Amino acid sequence: MPDFSELVAQAVKPTMTRPEREAVYGVVRQAVQRLQEREGLAPGDTRLALQNHLVEETIRDVEADIVRTEALRKLDAALATQTQAHAESRSGRG
Repeated sequence: MPDFSELVAQAVKPTMTRPEREAVYGVVRQAVQRLQEREGLAPGDTRLALQNHLVEETIRDVEADIVRTEALRKLDAALATQTQAHAESRSGRG
């Protein structure tokens, strides 16, 4: 599944809106479903449930990475602002 996770992660960018990412996830789900149909997996087949679980787990992992990346970006921006404000306040002391 590492190749699959990497493929999904490359298709989704943190700069995408949530609806854009959901559209990509929808395509991924459809592609997996077509593959399952091609393999002839019966609805009760445990492989079907496992594959679906792995798809959803991958999507959750990608979303978590996006949230983490965005949080770190915001923290970096806040630190830069705070550092600049601190430097300006120190230079104004004279």
